[in-house]
Amino acid sequence: MIELGLSRISRLLQQTPLSWKAIHIAGTNGKGSISAYVSHLLASGGVRCGRFTSPHLIDRWDCITIDEKVVQESLFRQIEEEVKLRDQTLGFGASEFELLTATAFEIFNHERVEVGVVEVGMGGRLDATNILSDVLVSVIAKIGLDHQALLGNSIEEIAREKAGILKPHTPCVVDATNSTEVITTLESRIQELGLEGDFVHPEAVESQAPSLARIFERLDLLPHQRANMYCAVSALQLALPKVRPRLDVDTLLPHISEVKWPGRLQDIVLEPLVARKEPVLLDGAHNAQSAQVLGEYVERKLRPQQKNVTWVIAASRGKDLTELFGAFIKPGDDVATTSFGPVDGMPWVKAVDPTELATCVQSFPEIQQVKAFDKDIPAAINWASNVANGGPLVIAGSLYLASDILRLLREAQTSAGPGRGTC
Repeated sequence: MIELGLSRISRLLQQTPLSWKAIHIAGTNGKGSISAYVSHLLASGGVRCGRFTSPHLIDRWDCITIDEKVVQESLFRQIEEEVKLRDQTLGFGASEFELLTATAFEIFNHERVEVGVVEVGMGGRLDATNILSDVLVSVIAKIGLDHQALLGNSIEEIAREKAGILKPHTPCVVDATNSTEVITTLESRIQELGLEGDFVHPEAVESQAPSLARIFERLDLLPHQRANMYCAVSALQLALPKVRPRLDVDTLLPHISEVKWPGRLQDIVLEPLVARKEPVLLDGAHNAQSAQVLGEYVERKLRPQQKNVTWVIAASRGKDLTELFGAFIKPGDDVATTSFGPVDGMPWVKAVDPTELATCVQSFPEIQQVKAFDKDIPAAINWASNVANGGPLVIAGSLYLASDILRLLREAQTSAGPGRGTC
């Protein structure tokens, strides 16, 4: 169950002063990518850096990294057990995410990081991560409609909740590609706090950040990727003088092309899980904005090769299925529906029944084959691989489905032995 609020996490960490400075990132989409860019560039510059994102991808501890390496499982379990014991002994009743946040922050202390790059879990104002006080810069990424039951029914209400991470005397960076309603809401809050807000738009990069503009051109990035990268670089320009005054962001920029963000527009090879040698696109798009981005990417990168695309999809309950999948499934496509398994640490997350999902997709105009596979993900991707016959194949609709795919692939590679199946 999701329980927003700061009282439990504050008590849980009241005897643990945080020994590091933070870069705090909120938003609906893009905050994970921004976190990855920021932490990678910091680590490339020799700044000892921790990163905390959510949810985890394959293992529960992979949401915490130290200098771009996933924290050791043994250390994670040791500190998590200490945090849980403290919670039980003092009777705080902390939620799963609050326990995880406290564990991450304690690990940052233990590992003596200089900067913690922290992604908001949900919202901002009442998110457990908002107990951070020593913040170098706050970042607001792209905001859309999501989690309305907890954050508000309008885009303005949601933007106000996300703006709750903004703090007096702390500079902020805002993705200026946000809607007018979001920008107006954020500007109002920034003025209330008397902050200097840095609203960054990739169209202005040529004049304001020419070094980054050259990287944009070389990497052939989509608009949302440019916006996320520009937000990350702008945040570093504000944060570095307080951490490494002699370190210039431009000297770190060549490292930005090394950043990989698994589960987001990720090309993988599914061998030996299935007998397909051609790459498959894996993406955790799970809301309207991210689905639109995926649709644009597929139109630009995959459909020119072959008009029809084959999909393997799943979704969490509570999503607008027509809005989500209508953004990228097109006439002539083939679709396999499945569901992800239990999510470690988040028992409240449930998958849509694959038959219900198949019924929804069948209502789309001129869809070809649609087949439901219950919880049998390997059967779904085998069927899709055969139907695609070497053509474009995309797995999407849920980050939890992406997690299950990567976990199954790791198990298949382990069973196959060294030298087989790389992703």
